[in-house]
Amino acid sequence: MLLVVPDLTVEPLRVAIVGLGVGLGHVHGYKQNRDRFSIVAVADPQESRRDGTASGLRGVRALSSFEEVLEADDVDVVSICTPPWLHHEQILAALDAGKHVVAEKPVVGSLQQLDEVIAASEAADRWVMPVFQYRYGAGIQKVKHLVDEGVTGTAYVAMADVAWRRRPEYYAGWRGTWANELGGVLLSHSIHALDLLTYVLGPVASVYARTAVRVNDVETEDCAVVALELADGSLATLSATLGSAAEISRHRFSFAHLSAESGTEAYDHTGDPWEITADSEADQAAIDAALEGFDPGPDSWPGQIHRLADALDAEEPLPVTLDDARASLELVTACYRSAATGERTELPVPDDDPFYGGWQP
Repeated sequence: MLLVVPDLTVEPLRVAIVGLGVGLGHVHGYKQNRDRFSIVAVADPQESRRDGTASGLRGVRALSSFEEVLEADDVDVVSICTPPWLHHEQILAALDAGKHVVAEKPVVGSLQQLDEVIAASEAADRWVMPVFQYRYGAGIQKVKHLVDEGVTGTAYVAMADVAWRRRPEYYAGWRGTWANELGGVLLSHSIHALDLLTYVLGPVASVYARTAVRVNDVETEDCAVVALELADGSLATLSATLGSAAEISRHRFSFAHLSAESGTEAYDHTGDPWEITADSEADQAAIDAALEGFDPGPDSWPGQIHRLADALDAEEPLPVTLDDARASLELVTACYRSAATGERTELPVPDDDPFYGGWQP
């Protein structure tokens, strides 16, 4: 698809951020890249949120509705950070209004909806960038670089832990329902952990998943375990719960020439430090040589926004594409399918599969 690429050397892209919960991360990301992006508007149904955020940003107006954003002539990019059930309709509306889109996770609630977004993006000649900000922690960037440079050797096994705590008050409002949140710990809390496994190891061949509701009285799952077979033959696991008194996140990778393990900071574990252990002195020398002078770049939301600007400048693919989002959503779909059927699910999920249209009961 031919992207409409603005000339960032002339003036920054003008951005409106819709949804000021997680959207505050986007505010930070654009502010850290203010030479390339200019926030012109923020929108949220809560007056205190939109007015409070706008008051801390020079020359930014507060809007009360998504429709006002679409009608604004001075908005080039819409950052959609609203509750999940709104994303599909809002992304399509923004594309129809001629806006580019940055979309928080989950981008949409089914493979069918995502394919509709891909088609709409191509028809409108406007890009959509999904948000996977955890990819840009310095630690995971080093591991990814070592994989890309061929230093790690064959992948053996990997594991991801998402052990967080969510209490009843967290579910006040739209959370915890299939209709509004679209999914539970697999979708809303572990999608980044799953994405990081595939970001490092590549595509998944099959999954076997089990889910349960054990922590809170909600519709969506709050505990899950997943066993994955990667396309290269390596194996991986995910353990996820919203009932852990000690909140941690963790990834660990075992390769032929090294192992790599993150810290356990619940919401920032992809940053430094990571423990990278060589299997031999020769492997350590190769690691040192590969990382000498390596710059992981800025992290989190600022890191992804920075890479977006670089990609637009160079007329290269976006740092995270709709194809990336589709692979992530397909993996989540396969997990829900396996949990529902009690069977191993192979990928890809065909478009005539009942779960192609969504996993929600």
